[in-house]
Amino acid sequence: MMKFFKSVKYDIDNILKNDPAARNAIEVLLLYPSVNATIHYRVAHVLYQKKLFFLARLISQFARFITGIEIHPGAKIGKGFFIDHGMGVVIGETAEVGDNVTLYHGVTLGGTGKDKGKRHPTVGDNVIIGTGAKILGPICIGDNSKIGANSVVLKDVPANSTVVGIPGKVVNKSTKNIIKIEDYGRKEQCMR
Repeated sequence: MMKFFKSVKYDIDNILKNDPAARNAIEVLLLYPSVNATIHYRVAHVLYQKKLFFLARLISQFARFITGIEIHPGAKIGKGFFIDHGMGVVIGETAEVGDNVTLYHGVTLGGTGKDKGKRHPTVGDNVIIGTGAKILGPICIGDNSKIGANSVVLKDVPANSTVVGIPGKVVNKSTKNIIKIEDYGRKEQCMR
C-alpha cells in the first residue's frame, strides 16, 4: 500500500514540475484527470494481475467514463506518467509505458488489428507524445524521443529522436540503435 501512495506522490510531483498551470498538489490530486485515471489504472492493474479481469475492466471503464481517458488494466505504465488535458487518450492492453512519459490529449497507443500477443507500442522513458498522435502496433519508441502532434507512427523510433508527419518520419535522431522486441515484457531490449 505504501508503494501505491509513493507512486501517486511521484506522479503529482512530476506534474507540478512539468506543468506551469499546476498550482499545488491538492489541485493536481483532485482536479487533474490524468491523476484520477492513473490511480484507477493502478488499482485495476493489480486486479488484472490477480486475474480478476471483469472487476479490473469495470474499474477502467468507470475511469474512462469520468475522465475520458481509457487505459486498459493490462497495460504496463511507469512512474511519473502525465496526460496533459487527457480527453480521448487510449492505451491498449499490451502497451508498455516507461517512466516520466507525457502524453497530450487525443493520443492513441493502439494496435493495428494484424498482430497477436504483443499488439501495442512500447514507449521508453522521458518520451513526449504530442496531441492527437497515433502510435500503432508492437513498435518501440526509444527513450527521450518526441512525437509531434497528429503524427501517425507505425515503425520503431530510435532513442533521442523527433518524429513528425503521416506516416511519422524521424527528422532528428542520435546514433543510438533500438532493437525490435519479439516478446511482451522486454522493454529493456527495446530501448538500447
